[in-house]
Amino acid sequence: MRDTRSFLTKIVFKMKIRTTFILIIVILTANYSCKKYMNLLPPDGLVKDQFWNTKEEVEQVLLGAYTTFAHQDGLMFKYGEMRADMVTYLKNIPADDRKIMDGNIYPDNSLCDWYPFYKVIDYCNEVIKNAPGVRNSDNTFTDFQLKGFLSEAYFLRSLSYFYLVRVFKDVPFVLEPSESDDDNYFLPKTDGDTILNHIVKDLVTYRDYATIDGFSTPAENKGRATKAAFDALLADISLWQFQYDDCIKYVKNIEDSKKYFLMPMDQWFEMFYPGHSLSSIFEFQYINNVENNSMYGLTNQYGYNYGPSKTAVDFFKASAVPYESKRGEGKSIKLNSKDDYSIWKYIGLLPDGITTRPGSIQNSCGWIVYRYGDVLLMKAEALSQLNRYSEAMDILTLIRSNAGFESALDIASTPEAYEDRILEERARELAFEGKRWFDLLRMGRRNDYSRKAKLVEIIVQNVSSSQKRILATKLTNPLGWYMPIAKGELERNLNLVQNPYYK
Repeated sequence: MRDTRSFLTKIVFKMKIRTTFILIIVILTANYSCKKYMNLLPPDGLVKDQFWNTKEEVEQVLLGAYTTFAHQDGLMFKYGEMRADMVTYLKNIPADDRKIMDGNIYPDNSLCDWYPFYKVIDYCNEVIKNAPGVRNSDNTFTDFQLKGFLSEAYFLRSLSYFYLVRVFKDVPFVLEPSESDDDNYFLPKTDGDTILNHIVKDLVTYRDYATIDGFSTPAENKGRATKAAFDALLADISLWQFQYDDCIKYVKNIEDSKKYFLMPMDQWFEMFYPGHSLSSIFEFQYINNVENNSMYGLTNQYGYNYGPSKTAVDFFKASAVPYESKRGEGKSIKLNSKDDYSIWKYIGLLPDGITTRPGSIQNSCGWIVYRYGDVLLMKAEALSQLNRYSEAMDILTLIRSNAGFESALDIASTPEAYEDRILEERARELAFEGKRWFDLLRMGRRNDYSRKAKLVEIIVQNVSSSQKRILATKLTNPLGWYMPIAKGELERNLNLVQNPYYK
């Protein structure tokens, strides 16, 4: 925990270096005015005149972006899991979460609010616009440091837009910070693929300026954007856009670095406690009572919010075939009583299903965005879609053997058969890590929606028989796979057009 504390303490206390009222406004508050998702800073040049003077102030805003993004761990979990097949809701779940999981999605649902991601984007835009000018007032601010900070800002902005495009499809593409009341706050939507193409160019350009492992602590090398983090995000976007050769290339960069490894079988749970493991490529980190995560409250046994679905239980329970000795009961899930299970990854101190994190570190489990097993399985998927089955099989065998399975797989040599097996392995390896819904969407979108029926089949298997036909009908239209624009955003910005499915 020492390295994690050094990184997070740095975030908190660097924000306090300048104790001016301006800094407090910049880092610690957000203005919910009529310009809600972009209006984060005081107007009329006040910040520029009184704040952007030193490299430390640049880093303060950048770390504010990291902190703001880390606060969205619960949202990243919900967007990546709640509409898929690995979680179910319990009695205390918020009404809006329940409605979405039941397929009753409307623009007045609070989870349709895209503001949290635009808040991060605005911090990044501030750094991108204002940091270069700081070199004029701070002669200790080197070009090398500037480009490093800019690379982190571009990474976080790109990651934010990747979430927005996968959740909402087409969204406003904001590339300038909100600094004045004269700014244009009412942008129309931009096509999602156009946004992705733009951020790929940004990532390719600024990857060159990202460090390999040059931050001051091991925890920072996991919790800030490195070259490997760039490669992981580029691989993910490439796979989403079905650009398989690019995906393979970016994952190979990570492999060739020799800095990331699959955790040994008996250490697999260490990715979640104490965290920042050898497998972790990029994660958001927390310290109890300083920066708390959301996942303990969402998944602990007595919170009664989210639990493992029947699909997840069938994967991981002790009597499952095949038995998941390294990732299963006591590791990914916990048996509470007969047929009653809860999610364990974010709760446990040990991989025993018994020893929970004590209060002092209860909310400290990191949110892993990318880790080595994740990107290897991305590569396997890309290889299989190029009919390179033996190479894809090698990766699957490696992941399975690392989880304790010795038996060989028998998979028909077709892209669909490999896709099914790889996505199942991703569900086991990355359970409850905010990946599953996006994996299923990728499958459903591939080859002009040729496997849409398979997506529907997977999702409806956990709902009651009376709801299966209703939910299946709603999922038949791929535009319904994306969230609607929030009602309030449409009322504020008349240039926005509702996602077609919800008109």
